[in-house]
Order: sequence, then C-alpha cells, then structure tokens
Amino acid sequence: MKNLLIVVDMQNDFIDQALGTEEAVKTVPEVVGLILDPAFDQVIATKDTHHEDYLQTLEGKMLPVTHCVENTEGWQINPDVEAALEKRSALVITKGTFGSERLASMVKEMKPEKITLCGLCTDICVISNGLLLRAALPDTPIEAVSAACAGTTKENHEAALAVMRSCQIDIR
Repeated sequence: MKNLLIVVDMQNDFIDQALGTEEAVKTVPEVVGLILDPAFDQVIATKDTHHEDYLQTLEGKMLPVTHCVENTEGWQINPDVEAALEKRSALVITKGTFGSERLASMVKEMKPEKITLCGLCTDICVISNGLLLRAALPDTPIEAVSAACAGTTKENHEAALAVMRSCQIDIR
C-alpha cells in the first residue's frame, strides 16, 4: 500500500456537541474532501470510545466532561464524514484513550509509503496517534493536514502542530 489516510475521532461530541468548537465544525468539509480523495489507497478512522464510568477514570477526572459514550449520538461519527467513510469502505476502529497502540500496530503491518493524519483534537488524539505512528514507523513520511484538524483551542492546535513538526511530522 502506498498512501494511507487516518481520520481521528470525527465524532459528534468533538464537533458540535459536548466538546465541540467552531473550529471543529469547519474541519468537516476538509476531512470529507480528504476521505474522498482517490490519492489515498486506504482510509482508517478512529472512534474515541468511553463507557458510563468515564468520570471515574483517570481521563474523566482530568477532563470531567462526559463524551463519546459508546452507542450515544455524541459517539457517532459526523454524518457527512460517515457517508464519505462508507463510500471509501474505510476501516473504523474504536479506541479507549488518546492514542491507539492497535492502530500503530495495524499500520506498521500495512507498511504504507506515506501516512496522512486529520481529525480531532489536534492537541490530544491527533498528536498522540501521530507520535505513536512516528515511533512505530520511523522511516515513513507522515503528515498532518492543518485545515482538517482542530484543537481544544486555537492556541493548543498551533502548539500541537509545532510539536509534531519538531518530531518530523510534516504539516500542510
């Protein structure tokens, strides 16, 4: 496989519900455009997945906003993004925390020539998965598409892009 797109957590709770932002809403058409781009040989999407006990977890204690509880509306992928993922027969995997070791392991086995990242939130899950992928595939070019990502704040988005850039993840 040559070119892999990874779409991180484009779920309702991160776009326009519990943790949504105006910037996140603006990423939807950008992400859909990437998903539908035939330059990508394969598309993988992640879904942040929590349960009713979320507030009792370490993450829940540090970020006490219930979100992405499995089988809720907030947990669902945005409808426009979901439709694009279905058109591309994308693989969708759940993850219980910021970064997915399963994703990194799967991608390592795929041996892509290039990886492109997009999604939410730049400063939490996008950067976490980007750094896991960088560690798993040290010689594979990885890029993040700034306009197809949004952070918890504009400042955190820019800071995450700067950190990814310093870890040899290209930003476009």
